[in-house]
Amino acid sequence: MAISGERSQMPMAPAQSTSREMPFAVRPLEERDIPQSSEIEREVFPTLFPYTSFRRELKNRAARYLIAWRCSDPVMEGLEGPSESKPQPPTDQGLMGRLLRNAGSLSFGRYRTRQPTQLLTGFIGTWYMTGEAHVVSVGVKSEYRGQGIGELLLISAIEQAAIRDATVVTLEVRVSNHPAKSLYRKYGFIERGIRKSYYTDNREDAAIMTTEPIQHPPFEQGFQELVRQHEQRWGRSHRRLS
Repeated sequence: MAISGERSQMPMAPAQSTSREMPFAVRPLEERDIPQSSEIEREVFPTLFPYTSFRRELKNRAARYLIAWRCSDPVMEGLEGPSESKPQPPTDQGLMGRLLRNAGSLSFGRYRTRQPTQLLTGFIGTWYMTGEAHVVSVGVKSEYRGQGIGELLLISAIEQAAIRDATVVTLEVRVSNHPAKSLYRKYGFIERGIRKSYYTDNREDAAIMTTEPIQHPPFEQGFQELVRQHEQRWGRSHRRLS
């Protein structure tokens, strides 16, 4: 695993307990990733409106997005997918939508890129405000779920938050999304409150979940044990966080 810009006391490189490599890696979002990230968001959150403007988020000093990509075929040419344009409302408001945040704006056309890129499998976005890391969006492509990618992205976001000297990590999650809430509890997130009617598609409430201080030794030790367990199950991963 590779970490750049390390500043925190949190040990960013867990003990390597396996020689097996995870077939997915993490790095920061780049402009070439915008079409695939938009496609993943539309698949994961079909009722989200407006969609995230990843191009605008790349220019947002408070925002940091990480993407997971498949290592087995890291370069592709001429991939077709969605591109950003003026926002259009979703056609079906009755489906369950987004896991976390409703923000940004884009719609979907077609594009053809000549720039080499990597096959993306998921993304996570974090906003940094007043010493707090706020996870605003998480999405994993449907055919790659159940392979440890969502957890890998969460690990990466917490590590990045520690590097950037955040005090805590917080997020919102649908009250009915029990698998996601279970994962967050596993990583030390505690329910701190409720945002009433937070989700626009069905007015569902959101649970506010926040960690204990991530720089404190009890959290650090528990977190590194969870990273080790993830590594044992899925293999070691390369994570570039800045």
